[in-house]
Amino acid sequence: MSVESGSNEVEAAAPGAATSPFAYNAQRAGEIESRWQRRWADQGTFESPNPVGPLSAGFDKVEGRRKFFILDMFPYPSGSGLHVGHPLGYIGTDVLARYLRMTGHHVLHTFGYDAFGLPAEQYAIETGQHPAITTQNNIDNMREQLRRLGLGHDTRREVATADPSFYRWTQWIFLQLFNSWYDEAADRARPISELVGELAVGQRPVPGGESWDELSAVQRRQVVDGFRLAYISSEMVNWCPGLGTVLANEEVTAEGRSDVGNHLVYRRPLRQWMLRITAYAERLLADLDALDWPESIKQLQRNWIGQGDGARIDLAKAGDPGTVLTVFTTRPDTLAGATYVVLAPEHPLVDKLTAASSKEAVDTYRNQAAQVSDRQRTAAAGAKTGVFTGCHVVNPANGEAIGVYVADYILMGYGTGAIMAVPAHDQRDFEFARKFGLEIRAVLEPASEWLASRGLAEGAPADTWPESYADEGEYLPPSGGAFVDFTGMTEQAAITATIEWLAERDLGGAARFYRLRDWLFSRQRYWGEPFPIVYDQHDLPVALPDDQLPVLLPEMTEFRPAAGDSGGSSPRASTEGSEAAEPVPPLSRVAGWSEVELDLGEGPQRYRRELNTMPQWAGSCWYYLRYLDPTNDQRFADPVVERYWMAGPDGGETLLAGDGGVDLYVGGVEHAVLHLLYARFWHKVLFDLGQVSTREPFFRLYNQGYILADAFTDSRGLYVPAAEVTAGGDGRPSYRGEPVTRRAGKMGKSLKNGVSPDDIYAQYGADTLRIYEMFMGPLNVDRPWRTNDIVGAYRFLQRLWRCIVDEETGAVTVSDDPLDEDTTRLLHATIVSVREDLEGLRFNTAVAELMKLTSHAAGIAREHGAIPRQLAEPLTLMVAPLAPHVAEELWGKLGHGESLAYQAFPEADESALQATTVEIPVQVNGKVRFVVTVPAQADQAEIERLLRADAGFAAATSGVVVDRVIIVPGRIISLVVRPS
Repeated sequence: MSVESGSNEVEAAAPGAATSPFAYNAQRAGEIESRWQRRWADQGTFESPNPVGPLSAGFDKVEGRRKFFILDMFPYPSGSGLHVGHPLGYIGTDVLARYLRMTGHHVLHTFGYDAFGLPAEQYAIETGQHPAITTQNNIDNMREQLRRLGLGHDTRREVATADPSFYRWTQWIFLQLFNSWYDEAADRARPISELVGELAVGQRPVPGGESWDELSAVQRRQVVDGFRLAYISSEMVNWCPGLGTVLANEEVTAEGRSDVGNHLVYRRPLRQWMLRITAYAERLLADLDALDWPESIKQLQRNWIGQGDGARIDLAKAGDPGTVLTVFTTRPDTLAGATYVVLAPEHPLVDKLTAASSKEAVDTYRNQAAQVSDRQRTAAAGAKTGVFTGCHVVNPANGEAIGVYVADYILMGYGTGAIMAVPAHDQRDFEFARKFGLEIRAVLEPASEWLASRGLAEGAPADTWPESYADEGEYLPPSGGAFVDFTGMTEQAAITATIEWLAERDLGGAARFYRLRDWLFSRQRYWGEPFPIVYDQHDLPVALPDDQLPVLLPEMTEFRPAAGDSGGSSPRASTEGSEAAEPVPPLSRVAGWSEVELDLGEGPQRYRRELNTMPQWAGSCWYYLRYLDPTNDQRFADPVVERYWMAGPDGGETLLAGDGGVDLYVGGVEHAVLHLLYARFWHKVLFDLGQVSTREPFFRLYNQGYILADAFTDSRGLYVPAAEVTAGGDGRPSYRGEPVTRRAGKMGKSLKNGVSPDDIYAQYGADTLRIYEMFMGPLNVDRPWRTNDIVGAYRFLQRLWRCIVDEETGAVTVSDDPLDEDTTRLLHATIVSVREDLEGLRFNTAVAELMKLTSHAAGIAREHGAIPRQLAEPLTLMVAPLAPHVAEELWGKLGHGESLAYQAFPEADESALQATTVEIPVQVNGKVRFVVTVPAQADQAEIERLLRADAGFAAATSGVVVDRVIIVPGRIISLVVRPS
């Protein structure tokens, strides 16, 4: 069923258009919705008791129900508030949660706010207010907008990451990482104290071969710090002076600018906190297989982790065999075709391998490369750049000395940051070799078709090819030396043979590398979680004890990047900032905060605080766990409570130990990689340490689509407010009298095409918005917003209302009449369909089925003046998850004093789905002449008896002789007749 639309219909449906005193209109909808929202809140309708603890009151009433934990990806509270695209997923999860409560589940559904981070701080800087004030105002506004939707959240469990009672536990979890290390043999994290014990007794060797007993206390701490899951390292980072902070790669555009503010970003080394997520790379990959996630999301994570199996090859410097450069390759079988080596500009051996004559050129190139983002460097398009170091290494396959170059198309983020270049069989290497006049030597013979299509003869040398050859091919005979002869081998056999050859000669061996890099965890900003770390006189990190958490953010009035550090003094200056500016965290300007005297077990001492803060990702890594037990001040969640809500989908009875997680996680695909990967990493650390009971945080993931809306750009290409665009005299869109160009895009602030839900609430009510958004299309696909179309959802609810309420008197118009056969069958068929659709998150088809049943009910009401109660009540209950306010109101008018939130959802009577009678067409000599009605279960004899008694039979056989009667029960009857 399509939604009715049209501008004239919108006008007719506007508030006040209905003149009947008891009609369902926007004003009545608003009154009903506000009243029921207050009642739900006052009665705690959606509170979900825990099995133990402060929130356990009432658990005895739900103990036998099957638990279901529904989670929405929580938003950061934007100052611009919600547009109608934001709540699409929130409405969907609320519909499912309400349905599950009505089908006997104990549902946990709540909400929270990702309140720390760069977006919130930038907004605060732009408005000149403290981020705590603007963030709280934004939360209050968003909370009210969501409340008006009638979302059935357990509001007692609400969290905000900027609340000290929340970030106390974020800091505590960080300390779990700091106080842990990864035991590769055990394949899990272990407490750092156990590592110290093994080092002390010689059970584990000290890196570098030194004796533990001979190390000083400071040296021992430095050794241990090198094992921690949270550690300090000097790393090449994306430094954005304009924002005064470092950015993750994903926060930098392909043009080398910041996503926020469009400032220039530079690459430079900084001392930063890092989290050792790479230790979990294999588990993060392997455990994806057991998750009920979209395959596309799993693949995105696999690609991001970027597992590569191949070989490590050690290349000795020509003339200096003691200096070795290690490269990683997935194709060691092509080693004989390597004609040069490339280092990433950040490679630690660049200085050592660079000849004096090349130092100036190499330094200049490295400085240039530092100003280019990783995304720009690895882009396929664009000319390859690089510089020769003046150094050569020996290719062990043939003993040749090959040149070492520095080039920015190689990153330190993969493998060893150094590659052997085989230009004949890699296009990037091919282009580089062509530019620098380097040899191109084939290892594989291209297919004849490939050569012919490029005008090349069989055996054409590789330096005459127009491009590299990357497909399968026969191995060419070795050109000399002791390298492996691959003749007749498959690719995998050749790779295995090469790895064995390297290992036998101590030149390398099998290796696995990941594209995934350790997580850079520091931000030079104010609005984030302070690190629970201080530094002693040796400049080594010291963890604060649990009883000193939370480390609170100090009060500040000037929290923006310092004047001069970001290249300007105005908070709204458009300057890019200086590349040479030193990062000065705002916390360094808080008098008396950066240094503190503490007694950490060795008497009072002076310590220096960590001045960076955690990134926005920190709170979102674990917020779902705090929902479970948000008032607990002894733990982030009681173990009994955690096990209850995070058990597997069948209660854990048939699952392997450690399986389970949130039953359903709904959110946008934009979080497919980082948020989900980071949360999985933190959860796995907590699992290893016995703090949680499941290996994975989110059992099932579902990505909702986006709401799209028309956007418009002016002659400058700038977006203009879509709400102010009108149709010009020629029918084309215009803004303030000037023509504009229509664009399609996701609804949002940047495209200036947002529609406020407040406007829809005022015009139609929240239930209409809920119905419209669920009816627009499947939840997991994008759909266009058309304000005019919302009238169809509005009229559906008006029709439902009229089926039960007399608009003139307000009286309930239902009868005790039994349902007729057609209505019975349609009702129970609708119950089957709606149940299946709601469980499958196919809300649009559920709405369509309910519209069809409501139209049928309206027909009964017109004909008989009332609809049977046997239809009114199940129809109301089925509408309830989708339009809960009007359903609650109608349920009360039908004589029920309690909320329907926990009423049993209608169940279909299978027998009612079967027709009691069937109509069978009757053919006379091949032409249908009439229809006979017979019992559905009638046999042939009964059908023929009823046939001959039917008036149609007498008319059709008058004056003829019936030779044969052919009956196909339930389908057709054929009469063969002849003239009498």
